[in-house]
Amino acid sequence: MAQPITLTVNGLPKTVTTDPDRPLLEVLREDLQLTGSKCGCGEGRCGACTVLVDGKSTHACITTIGSVAGKSVLTIEGLASGDKLHPVQEAFLAEGAVQCGFCTPGMIMGVVGLLNQRPNPTDEEILTAMDGHLCRCCGYPKLLKAIRRAAHTGRKTP
Repeated sequence: MAQPITLTVNGLPKTVTTDPDRPLLEVLREDLQLTGSKCGCGEGRCGACTVLVDGKSTHACITTIGSVAGKSVLTIEGLASGDKLHPVQEAFLAEGAVQCGFCTPGMIMGVVGLLNQRPNPTDEEILTAMDGHLCRCCGYPKLLKAIRRAAHTGRKTP
């Protein structure tokens, strides 16, 4: 049964009337027209749908909209500050870690979530955090360089 669910998305209060068991990804893409997060596997294994919920990396395809009621959701669309890209976005561009682009939004959000928790992660922590993110183009060497570059800045999400 549909019910109103209020949350904050990219800094703005939003209310959607929907079944609380609907996937967050579906609501973001279909109801709020935020299509940066992608549906890759629908099982929380590929990371293409990653968003931040209260600052933590979350697979939106397996997270219900009801479970994020009252919480803050940040998508790739809300990451930049006006025309200024987030340092992680800048690092991905600088290292050419944006091959086909399908996995890129989820990877970037995953890295931002990691840096929110561990501003200066070790390579082992980076690899562990990014283990659930798949790149169909196999651009992992450039992705790792971009993540290291972003970690080097030591900046968190504003």
